[in-house]
Amino acid sequence: MISPELNFNLFSSDLSLYLKNQVKVELFGSGVGLSLVLGFSAAYACYYLISVAKKPILIAGGKKFHQFLREQCPVVSETYYPTFWCWESRVQTLLRPFVTAKPWVSYRNELIRAPDGGQISLDWFDNDDSTSHPDQSTRPTVLLLPGLTGTSRESYILHMVQQSRDMGYRCVVFNNRGVSGEQLLTPRTYCAANTEDLEMVIEHVQRTIDKAPLMAAGVSMGGMMLANYVGRKGSEVRLKGVVVFSAGWDVFECTASLEKPLDRFLFNSYLTSCLQASVDRHRTILEKKYDIDHVMKAKTIREFDERFTSIMFGYPSNEDYYRDASPIHNIKSVQVPMLCLNAADDVFSPNHAIPVDAVKQNPNVALLITCHGGHIGFLEGLWPRQSTYMDRVFQQFTKAVFENGSGLNDLH
Repeated sequence: MISPELNFNLFSSDLSLYLKNQVKVELFGSGVGLSLVLGFSAAYACYYLISVAKKPILIAGGKKFHQFLREQCPVVSETYYPTFWCWESRVQTLLRPFVTAKPWVSYRNELIRAPDGGQISLDWFDNDDSTSHPDQSTRPTVLLLPGLTGTSRESYILHMVQQSRDMGYRCVVFNNRGVSGEQLLTPRTYCAANTEDLEMVIEHVQRTIDKAPLMAAGVSMGGMMLANYVGRKGSEVRLKGVVVFSAGWDVFECTASLEKPLDRFLFNSYLTSCLQASVDRHRTILEKKYDIDHVMKAKTIREFDERFTSIMFGYPSNEDYYRDASPIHNIKSVQVPMLCLNAADDVFSPNHAIPVDAVKQNPNVALLITCHGGHIGFLEGLWPRQSTYMDRVFQQFTKAVFENGSGLNDLH
């Protein structure tokens, strides 16, 4: 009679021999290994095509704007295929600055003075080689607003400049005070709620090129500022159109989302340190009015705003500032064609806070929501270096506004 121990040893020996001969030697050389790889690949492909790659949702307050976008911007009807190896929200957000190319752009810098004595840096891309619009006085122009601590050198800004160049348009980038290397002349920076600097920049650009059509594109906080501006100014706005990417519509919900443990670790602490670094660069002038040492101890964006931003702009409390900074309250007053792109999985602007109902009430506003894309991510293709889904939305909508803008007249 064979003992159980001997039987187990024989079984173990046979199993080891099988694994050595069939699997361990060379995975792709074995039928079992190849079957496993093919099976996994097929399962992943099915999951990706069923659950990840989806058409975006287009919501418009009026039929005319909805139809205009369907006809002039085919991207709003096409399936968005996020890069298959990095479609998750946080991965898209984190990788975008590293994997997307930064095309070289030569700017012409202009410093303009604000009424309070401060200065604002504008970076112009004149595109004097434009063949489609050789007359610089009438060359269509796009005003670009970067994100929270962004400048004209961000990859997403450079991509929009590059696409504008290819279409024959001119660009001007509005750098917020103190972020692009220029000195702060007054103890004041910027925030999403205050649109005075933006209003002054728009008026300056329109005086400089008074015959050229002008539209604007804002990203993240730049989009929030832009949406607040067009909502507050209403019918006084002279822009041909507006496009907003990855805006945070309700600041209370945005900060709450970013304070969840994982997102605080991945994003909140880093952005807080970026804001503090910007303040520290201008410590000499800012410490005359604010407790900079206290500001530098902030651990989150909310704490930074409580100790610095809300105080700088004269709000009784940080809650008052957040309420005023939230564009969701101004959508109803927008009087120019405004297209907004958000990803449903953006942790900076959570899905439940995207203003679907408010957009439905305004025929001048349209909202495009993708299932994936993260925050200013929207990576697509096998190696998403040259173009993103966001780039295609910008290119098609900008061209539609400038070349077929008559279709946007009287959207009511």
